Amino acid sequence: MSKQPEFTFAHTGLNVKDRDATAAWYEKNLNMRIVRSVPGAMHFLADPTGRVILEIYSNESAPMLDLGATHFLTLHLAVLTETPKETEAQLQKAGAVTVDPYKITGAGDELIMMRDPFGLGLQLIKRKEPMF
Repeated sequence: MSKQPEFTFAHTGLNVKDRDATAAWYEKNLNMRIVRSVPGAMHFLADPTGRVILEIYSNESAPMLDLGATHFLTLHLAVLTETPKETEAQLQKAGAVTVDPYKITGAGDELIMMRDPFGLGLQLIKRKEPMF
């Protein structure tokens, strides 16, 4: 047994140009909910399980990633869906674009790679076998 203290994942943070628009898009289109906000600074969004938290903030004192220039395999947010093709169509109507079309992986997972309207890679995935 490790002598390291137990750690629990807290959140992943993204420094983006427009925190309010980004948080609103994720809330409206990916079934996330804002669980905490610091006005003028940041929003914390939770997935429906409440166990995955995404911090969206705008801090001009730190470099912001050029998400549109970052390859989607280098950085992406993966979301589970039972209906990848239908979810793709809904997200396209909301401003996302497909960058790598539907495929089935060697493990049998169904994948579609998109970019949200702000440039972040967004992976739609239907797992053949749950991770846990």
